[in-house]
Parts: sequence; C-alpha cells; structure tokens
Amino acid sequence: MSVLLAWLRAAVYALWALPLAVGPVPPRLRVPRRLLGESVNPRRYSAPRAMWHSVLSAALGVVTWFFAFLAVLGGVRGLLYPLLTDGYENAWGGPTLAGAWSTHLLIGVVLVPVWLLVLAGLGTLQVHLTRAVLGRLGPRWPVAMVVLVCAAGVLLFLGWLAQV
Repeated sequence: MSVLLAWLRAAVYALWALPLAVGPVPPRLRVPRRLLGESVNPRRYSAPRAMWHSVLSAALGVVTWFFAFLAVLGGVRGLLYPLLTDGYENAWGGPTLAGAWSTHLLIGVVLVPVWLLVLAGLGTLQVHLTRAVLGRLGPRWPVAMVVLVCAAGVLLFLGWLAQV
C-alpha cells in the first residue's frame, strides 16, 4: 500500500510541477520536501538558473499533462465505448458490441497502473531536475533526460494528432 501511495504522490507532484514552474523559486524547493519527503538543498538563487528550471520544468509539465490526458481519454473511452463509437465491426474485440466493449474496457482498466507509473516516473524526474538545476548537489543527467523526454513527447503528440 505504501508503494501505491508513493506512486500517487509522485504522480500528483508531476501534475503540480507545471504550475510551480511559472511561480517563484522557494515553493519549487519546498513542495518536493512536503509532498514527497525529498529535500533540495538550494544554491544561491540566480535568475538564469531559475529561468532555465522554469523552461525545462514547464516543458516536462506539458508532457505530463498530455500523458494524463491520454490516461483519462483511454479510461473514459473504455467505460463508455458504445456511446462514443459509431461502428465496432472492425474494432478490437469485434465484430460484436459486447466483444469490442469488453476489450476496450479491459485495456482501459489494465493500463491504469501503467499510466500511474509513467506519471510517477515523470514526477521523480521533476524532483531530479530541481536538484540538478536549483540544488546544490545532484548529477546533471536529469537536464539531458528532460530534453529527451520532451522531444519524445512532441513526437508522441504529433503521432497521436495524425491518427485522430
């Protein structure tokens, strides 16, 4: 149960990081400690570091919100599949409505822990990013990882947009 709670807290932090990115620096350092128990020992505040953190954290926050949108979309589509589709003959689980609905519902339910794990991972990456840019100690790999995740998120968004 504590692992699930830790995942939920990290996922909440991932979603909360976007509004934090556009605010002042002290809450960016305080929220990880209060929500996750992860302390960030700050450097001296500098405008370039705060701006760099804002840009990277906001970009990762947008990717996080897109993943959350996909999770909600998948869950709602699974639950309300008969109301949201006009044809199910060639759908997964078709050619009957019951088969298509049960398949979409099962996929939507099975993917909930996967989506939660992805959001928790993005929240953990946000904490590492805060330590790397605003913290006194911490490796520099989170900056490169955030750039890669954001690039992959853009490609995923473009692919999703093309298939809609």
